Amino acid sequence: MTKRELEQYLLQSLNMGLGSLMQGETSYTNSFDCKIMDDGFLFLPRLPAGYIIDDDLYQKIFLIANASLYPRYTLLKQNSAYFMALDTNDIHVQRGLFFPWKLGVSERLIISDLDSFAKSHEEDIIPIMKNLVLDYNNVTSLAIAGNSGSGKSYTLTYLLSHLKQISDLIIIDPKFDTPSRWARENGIAVIHPKRNRSKSDFVSEINENLSDSLNLIQQRQEILYDNPDHHFDHLTIVIDEVLALSEGVNKTIKDSFFSLMSQIALLGRATKVHLLLVSQRFDHNTIPVSVREQLNVLIQIGNINKKTTQFLFPDLDPEGIVIPIGKGTGLIQIIDNEHPYQVLPLLCPTYYTKKGIL
Repeated sequence: MTKRELEQYLLQSLNMGLGSLMQGETSYTNSFDCKIMDDGFLFLPRLPAGYIIDDDLYQKIFLIANASLYPRYTLLKQNSAYFMALDTNDIHVQRGLFFPWKLGVSERLIISDLDSFAKSHEEDIIPIMKNLVLDYNNVTSLAIAGNSGSGKSYTLTYLLSHLKQISDLIIIDPKFDTPSRWARENGIAVIHPKRNRSKSDFVSEINENLSDSLNLIQQRQEILYDNPDHHFDHLTIVIDEVLALSEGVNKTIKDSFFSLMSQIALLGRATKVHLLLVSQRFDHNTIPVSVREQLNVLIQIGNINKKTTQFLFPDLDPEGIVIPIGKGTGLIQIIDNEHPYQVLPLLCPTYYTKKGIL
């Protein structure tokens, strides 16, 4: 399909879909036009217009165009109308609504040998999907959210298999479950609850380890003060099911836990100290707001709707995002200087691991 044919196809779709919203104004009456670009398309209204150009119109166009272009293109959902100024002196067409896209749809990685796959990639690079990789040097902290049985542990195990190649690990497993079994197979120590200890005692032990990590951050900051280009090894603090730690614990210990997490999240970026948090939800009872604001890799797995995305993606209306059906599917957002800030449909990799871990 040529660019011109694609423009005509889009115009036809919008003319039919926007009829009731725009009260009969169409491209046939010269009310608007479309222009295909390399990284998206422009909706070009001709003003003055008999319709209101606002967020509602933008999201309506998104719904129509995303369905019309799938699966050749995936439109990248915006939180609000994306205006673009045009290089013209004609005031009637000096602005357009821009809809960025990526070619094709999200595709799942199929991995036969996870350990070999993790060792075969460039240092600090973690493949997420086909045509989507994560540079760990650009990561502040990560969060994986999802309902029970959605595939959080499966996704965490995949990330751990890559992280053990590029990062030191501190693994905290309140449920003494999948991360503990993975760590046992890979010879990595785990902080987990013990039968003869109270929960407050367990969280207190976690606080000691977080305090040691905070001291490490401060030591590294002193080194950076004298040598800003100094290279540090990554350290990742992995906490599975954070919600299980923050509920039913002595308030003083819980406040200390929250304070330490906040300081690590705020100060750890320059010193290569990261948090990898897993929970069914990330409300203010699970982690402090300051920690959530520092998360720059956000993964929501399982059932996707306004209710489930309200904590990791508070400004996102997921309506219109085409998410494939199946286990380990959801949304991902990587906030760095290499990726667009838009939320993408996610298909977590399929892999095989040692029997007894998952």
